[in-house]
Amino acid sequence: MQAAIQSSHRVEPTRFLSDVIDTFLDDLHSAGYAEHTLNKRRWVLCAFARWASREDVTLSHLDDTVVDAFLSRLPGAPADRIQLERGVIRRLLGHLRDRGLVSPAASGKVLASVVLHADFVAYLRHERGLAENSIQVYGPYVLQYLRTQDTGDGQLALNAFDVTTMRHHLLAQAAEKSGEVTRLRAIALRAFCRFLFLRGKTSADMSDSVPSVRKWRQATVPAFITPEQQSAILAAIDRATPSGARDYAVLLLFAQLGLRASEVISLTLDDILWRKGELVIHGKGGAIEHAPLLNEVGEALVSYLRDARPSSASRQPLFGLIALVNGQLK
Repeated sequence: MQAAIQSSHRVEPTRFLSDVIDTFLDDLHSAGYAEHTLNKRRWVLCAFARWASREDVTLSHLDDTVVDAFLSRLPGAPADRIQLERGVIRRLLGHLRDRGLVSPAASGKVLASVVLHADFVAYLRHERGLAENSIQVYGPYVLQYLRTQDTGDGQLALNAFDVTTMRHHLLAQAAEKSGEVTRLRAIALRAFCRFLFLRGKTSADMSDSVPSVRKWRQATVPAFITPEQQSAILAAIDRATPSGARDYAVLLLFAQLGLRASEVISLTLDDILWRKGELVIHGKGGAIEHAPLLNEVGEALVSYLRDARPSSASRQPLFGLIALVNGQLK
């Protein structure tokens, strides 16, 4: 029974913190903490471990500055949540220091970059309203740049926010990367320049000084099919089967309305405004748009809903769980 209780608060291994978190939770359990209390602390510790893994924070970096950087990832979070997370992580630090795993005066190397990067990501998410996919693209480019500006003692070089330094970094990376990677890196650095200005770290918005990278038309193989190919694909679908009726409706949404895959997947029954003849589209960055419900698309949706959609009391999602496996809808 005791072993079963202890195993129930094991956390999923997450790089270097997994073992120390398990030991920490074992100590809390031995101290008489209730299971629901351990659950709350487990949740915080797992979130911290994932964050530390993303930021490449190691045991030698852990100190109160890291705690502050972790808490700053969610500006505007409720005060009770911040208080809980701060208390749990600081107690973990005490646990590690008691065992000699963390120095009482940790060096804090790369912590300046970690703190600034966390603030930048929060800015993209909460102030710019960027989608998570975009944040996952731009965030690492800025973190990589900040790490090149580390002076070795956890601080950033004096010219880290100088646009000339950023231009040199961009040009150096461009020699080894594709044009598309360089273009995205430039976008990230321009966003970072705007962020620095808004945070008062630079006296002017230098985003326009970061060179842009052109994306030439027809520089690569076209990423679309001809109308004839489109018609042939639609004609080849067996609409007499449930999966065929679904696939036909989905592909029409792609072909005739130009929707993204994420926009199709997020559609619900409530997004079909039959009387108005419109579809409500949930776009990137939380944008809401309305698209015309074309006759052919509407007929395909009616056929799918009437004959193919599994019976369910739920009104969402419209197409259930869709996955693309080896080029086929599953």
